[in-house]
Amino acid sequence: MLVDTVHRLLDDAAEVAEGGVPGDVGAGPLQVGVDLGTAGCVVVVLAGGRPVWVDSRPSGALADGVVVDFARAVATVRGLRDAAQDALGVSLSAAATAYPPCIPVADARACTFVCEAAGFDEVALVDEVAAAQRTLDVRHGVVVDVGGGSTGVGVYRDGELVRLDDRAGGGHHLDLVLAGALRVPLEEAEPYKRANPREALPVLVPGLQRIAENVRALTVGHEDLPLHLAGGALMIPGAGDVLAGYLERTVVTYPHALLITPVGIARSAP
Repeated sequence: MLVDTVHRLLDDAAEVAEGGVPGDVGAGPLQVGVDLGTAGCVVVVLAGGRPVWVDSRPSGALADGVVVDFARAVATVRGLRDAAQDALGVSLSAAATAYPPCIPVADARACTFVCEAAGFDEVALVDEVAAAQRTLDVRHGVVVDVGGGSTGVGVYRDGELVRLDDRAGGGHHLDLVLAGALRVPLEEAEPYKRANPREALPVLVPGLQRIAENVRALTVGHEDLPLHLAGGALMIPGAGDVLAGYLERTVVTYPHALLITPVGIARSAP
């Protein structure tokens, strides 16, 4: 997908999310994506490939991509599904959800079970890097999906996946660094980072370099390829430049990067 097209798709999704007003469902097929994140859960509904509903709620039911509070995760997804159905005036019976690459099969299936218990009859399962790729359509490059608990890396050449891996370390770990430096409770770190990105960035450089080292280790032999950043953890102005300078590689960033994977999950839905 062309970069301008990706930007428009993400801008459209962000506009729907921020406005809280559903788009026109029309006659196009509906696709639902459920992103069970570490910090929160996001539901995206596409109609004919365009975002018509985007909603999120804090959850805390997952840790490093693994469901640790099944009942809470189900309640969160059910609430988001009900809200989407009420807003759009339709019944949503099928969805896709995603899991971090390389986690045990049983843990990945738990994401499916959450969606089924929340009311979806048919649930497709895809890994998070593949979902991000469904949005970005990288031909030659590395998709780096930095979530709350882990960093997934997919290497693509000629549009084909040639390596997929995942390592612990993401937004939660950056929040730990920031909270420790500021001597504030952990739950205050993320809001501070969003409200004061210029002040937060220098403090977060060591954490960003740790993520960069993970990327380096997972892309040995593919240093010629640019890095495409997805996920909300690195949505700090200048974070991409830190990775680019540290790794001496080209880094491509996107607006509303936290929506890349949720939109891709929806694009993977039946």
